[in-house]
Amino acid sequence: MSKALRLGTRRSRLAMAQSGQVADAVSQVTGRPVELVEITTYGDVSREQLAQIGGTGVFVTALREALAKGEVDFAVHSLKDLPTAQPEDLVLAAVPVREDPRDVIVARDALKFTDLPRGARIGTGSPRRMAQLNAYARAHGLDIETVPIRGNVDTRIRYVHEGELDAVVLAAAGLSRMGRLDEVTDFLSIDTVLPAPGQGALAIECAAANADLVAALGELDDPFTRVAVTAERSLLAALEAGCSAPVGALADLLADGQIVKEMRLRGVVGTTDGTRTVQLSTTGPVPETHDRAMALGRELAAEMLAQGAAGLMGERAQ
Repeated sequence: MSKALRLGTRRSRLAMAQSGQVADAVSQVTGRPVELVEITTYGDVSREQLAQIGGTGVFVTALREALAKGEVDFAVHSLKDLPTAQPEDLVLAAVPVREDPRDVIVARDALKFTDLPRGARIGTGSPRRMAQLNAYARAHGLDIETVPIRGNVDTRIRYVHEGELDAVVLAAAGLSRMGRLDEVTDFLSIDTVLPAPGQGALAIECAAANADLVAALGELDDPFTRVAVTAERSLLAALEAGCSAPVGALADLLADGQIVKEMRLRGVVGTTDGTRTVQLSTTGPVPETHDRAMALGRELAAEMLAQGAAGLMGERAQ
């Protein structure tokens, strides 16, 4: 029996669900068993709002330390939690096919977002979601209040069931991986709320020195997902914004029938009260290389900065 590979994962139910799915896939491509090693991160134990503790890397650092010390062979992250700077001794060996990148609403009485009553209280810990929901409400004459919350999926949904909030906003991908899409009462259109850069995608990371494992994990890589999230994260980095900044971005592929023709990258930055937003998009050939995907993100970020995006982000990432 070949030696088990150790997969480092956060302990949350969502992290365990997505890591379990990756473990099965890795086991299939390597022919080796995979065991989950649960690691507690600062983001899991801190009760502070993510925007206060900086957001960037709070769920990632402990996993990367375990990789560096050789306590685990590889780690699985939600790509949207990953800082945009990549450590030299670690490599993103695979970015598997992306789940649905959209945000969703779980509301009382099975309500849709636009059917929520006047003064509805909507819970989210994300400045990005607050900015866009408030901007949409302002533009469409809706009266909502966004309420900052933290906690895992169960905790957030419980706020609705117990009547503290009228609705909460969550990522479709997380609920899908946990088998809980039936609790969604509304999928938010990309035109209403752009997701976080990398939302819905996972990152499989391992030590750069472990060439055999890098190659094996690479079989799970989806090139289209990788160029899309590379462009989105390049935009985020060029705005000098961390994962908790009010930045939304999505790169999607525009196809003519079965043939992918172009990639469109959309970005938005806004003040959390929704009074001011900068939203732009660019469309071009699908990037053939990492560098082209990076350039696409930087170019759109430069246009957004020229329109005043920096002033809408509050504290920029250091």
